Amino acid sequence: MLVVGSNFIDFPILSIHLGGEVAYTKRAIIDPESLSIIAFELYGDVINDPEVGNILMIEDIREYSNEGFIVDSTDKFVEKDDVIRLRETMELNFNLLGLKVVTKDGRKIGKIEDYTVDSNNFSIFQLIVRRPFLQSFSDVQLTINRSQITEIDDYKVTIDHDREEIKLPKEDDEFVPNFVNPFRKPNYASQEDESSASRDNSSKTSE
Repeated sequence: MLVVGSNFIDFPILSIHLGGEVAYTKRAIIDPESLSIIAFELYGDVINDPEVGNILMIEDIREYSNEGFIVDSTDKFVEKDDVIRLRETMELNFNLLGLKVVTKDGRKIGKIEDYTVDSNNFSIFQLIVRRPFLQSFSDVQLTINRSQITEIDDYKVTIDHDREEIKLPKEDDEFVPNFVNPFRKPNYASQEDESSASRDNSSKTSE
C-alpha cells in the first residue's frame, strides 16, 4: 500500500507489552543510497527515560495499521550509536524534503514537498514535487516515480524527464501477523452475521 510520507510524522507507536501508545514519530530517517526509510526518530514522555532509546528501526515494527506502528515493547527503541548503519546514515544529515529536482539537461522542475512510501518495505516510491510559480498554472504538483531518478546529492535530485509515470508496486503475498493485534477494532458486522447464521442452522435442526 502506498502512504504519503507526511502521514508518518506524529504517528503513534503502540506497545503490545504496555497495551497502548508509548511514543510518536518525530521524523523519518532516509538512506539516500537505497532511497528508503530505515528508521524513525521518536519523541514522547517515555523517551525521557535514560534507559529508553529514541530511535525505532523499521525491522522492529511488527505491524503498520491506521492506529499506529505496533512494536513488542519499548525495549526495541535504540540510540543512534547502537547501530552502525544508522549512525552513518544520520551523520549524512540527509533530508529529502526541500531538495531541488532537475532534469539531466539541467532544466529545473521544482522542489520536493512530500513523497509516497510503499508500506510493505518502506522504500520511497514517488516524489511529490511542487512546480515553480510560472509552471504551476497548469500543474501545481508533479509526481516522479523512483525509476526516473538518476542521481541524488545533498542539494538536488536529477531525473530523466518530467513526464509523469505511474507504476504501481508489485503486490506481495498478504502479510498475516503471527500475533493477535490488540489495537485492531473488532468487526462487529461479521460477528452479527455469524450469530444470524448460527440461529438459522439451529432453527433448521429443530424442524
